[in-house]
Amino acid sequence: MKKSNSQFTRCDGVSRRGIMRIGGLTALGLGMGDLLQSQRLCAEQPSASSVNPKSKRCILIWLDGGPSHLETFDLKANAPSEVRGPLRAISTKLPGVQISECLPETAKILDKFAIIRSMTSPLGEHNFGTHYLMTGYKPTPVLEYPTFGGVLAHLRTNSGVLPPHIAIPQFRVGGGNLSGGGYLPAQSRPFSVGGDPSKPNFEVRDLELAQGFDLTRLDRRRRYVQQLDKFRQLAGENGTGNTDLDRAVQLITSSDARDAFNLKDEPQKVRRSYGSKTVGQSCLLARRLIERGVSFVTVNQRGWDTHNDLYTRLKEGFTGAKKPVGLIPSLDLALSGLVNDLDERGLLDETLVVVMGEFGRTPKLNTQGGRDHWPRVFSVALAGGGIQKGQVIGASDSTGESPADRPVTPGDLAATIYMLLGIDTKLELKTADGRPVRLTHAESNVVQELVG
Repeated sequence: MKKSNSQFTRCDGVSRRGIMRIGGLTALGLGMGDLLQSQRLCAEQPSASSVNPKSKRCILIWLDGGPSHLETFDLKANAPSEVRGPLRAISTKLPGVQISECLPETAKILDKFAIIRSMTSPLGEHNFGTHYLMTGYKPTPVLEYPTFGGVLAHLRTNSGVLPPHIAIPQFRVGGGNLSGGGYLPAQSRPFSVGGDPSKPNFEVRDLELAQGFDLTRLDRRRRYVQQLDKFRQLAGENGTGNTDLDRAVQLITSSDARDAFNLKDEPQKVRRSYGSKTVGQSCLLARRLIERGVSFVTVNQRGWDTHNDLYTRLKEGFTGAKKPVGLIPSLDLALSGLVNDLDERGLLDETLVVVMGEFGRTPKLNTQGGRDHWPRVFSVALAGGGIQKGQVIGASDSTGESPADRPVTPGDLAATIYMLLGIDTKLELKTADGRPVRLTHAESNVVQELVG
């Protein structure tokens, strides 16, 4: 399916009609109208959760395009060949549970995971499916709901200069029409790293000043906004306090922020354990960021829209590869490396790891050796964050076509993730015009098998 090249539009720096711009700090900047509006909103929004959190932070590994459940976590070894597909099933640390031959390292530690095999959705289009999976709400033309990362960035107070929600390499998911922050103030949108962490010359695109700027000019812009803030206070309105401009300046000038993105500080043994591909080094960077107080990291692995040549793209990576380097082997190293690393550092119990995409793939291979969009049933993997690990929840039928047991909706998953993160699922947030919106749909139910 052809994907849109459009990206959501955000202002750089606290600006009016672009006269004040700071480098490319897209996720931290606001237009002046957004800034004044966000002051009103932030004064009204709740700042803390009312549920005891099992997890302090979350890493979402987003498999953009729709990963095939039949080639990853729900293989059908006894089905006809057109259903079974080209990959074998292998045993795992969980007795009687099999997953893809391309996930051998994950299979060794599957007792640290919970796999949901009965996810179900009616939405088989990339943008719609992504919106549903990342927010727990079916999309509507009148309102964009905030993603998990956007909600967490809005509700949690960040202790350092790093943005609370960071996307690696970038947040262009499901076709690129999702902002991440939805109806919440613009500060809740994700900060996109921009660069590829697997490249030797990796650098964060937005940690440099724009051409013609220096710190003196930047400080003048900040003092100008502070004066505007004082005028608002004299007029009896709430001031901005720690404005996004202040945060932007802190980020640009902070050596700690720069150090957080410096993967060269990691031992080569650790870097190799994650794999050399983009998804692996992105997961390593995610670990470094959550260690430094970032609440939510989205690792975006693109390319899972496998309508054709599924075997090569998922397993080999390229024709004739002596060692498989396709999407699944790369994910295997990244996921196992991340979970093992978090566990060894004592971070896994407080860090929720979620692996999913917007839907699954068709039960039968098509004539091009691929599988098409299939939202009726698919799989999601979770680890850490206080989940009840070492289990498979639900099941698909014998051909992976429909849920056979315990169907779980994206709304149910959203409610579960929020509860694990200590956020009341019945919490009401407010839109820009003051309309209250419940955090999760009223028909959503927490997956109790996961939370215990």
